[in-house]
Amino acid sequence: SNLARYDGLRYGFRLKDEGYDWSTAFSRNRRSGFGPEVKRRIMLGTFALSAGYYDEYYLKAQRVRTLIRQELSRAFKSLELLVTPTMPILPFRLKEKLLDPLEMYMCDVDTVVPNLAGIPALSIPCGSSQGLPIGVQLIAPAFREDLLVRAAYTLEQNLGRIELKLKI
Repeated sequence: SNLARYDGLRYGFRLKDEGYDWSTAFSRNRRSGFGPEVKRRIMLGTFALSAGYYDEYYLKAQRVRTLIRQELSRAFKSLELLVTPTMPILPFRLKEKLLDPLEMYMCDVDTVVPNLAGIPALSIPCGSSQGLPIGVQLIAPAFREDLLVRAAYTLEQNLGRIELKLKI
């Protein structure tokens, strides 16, 4: 997604208005309201969409997106639902991995696919590790949110309530 559109002015974090003009308020909100990982992703996305790199990055990404949609469409001809981990690694404490951008990006690898394909997905807790939740992601075909929510409800009922003792 294009994180650059999140400005903190229309929704989200907003600093107290002290009579600043729009440009200053925009800058202050972004500087104070976004963590280092979000700032890094905004800059990377802005770079990829800039004039000199549009063809090299954006058009290639659009082609990959088309391939992902086609593959998922084929998969859903024989499957009702896909079940994947939410993340490829066990959960970690807040700020534990912030200094390694590649590791942070890799945490998203499982959730990026349905996002790029524009199909419904949700994640629910299915267990825990060291008091932190482990998620399972359910992915449904396009426009099958009904199936997705019913499957998630059934899974939750069968797993029972997962008690977490969070120490963040």
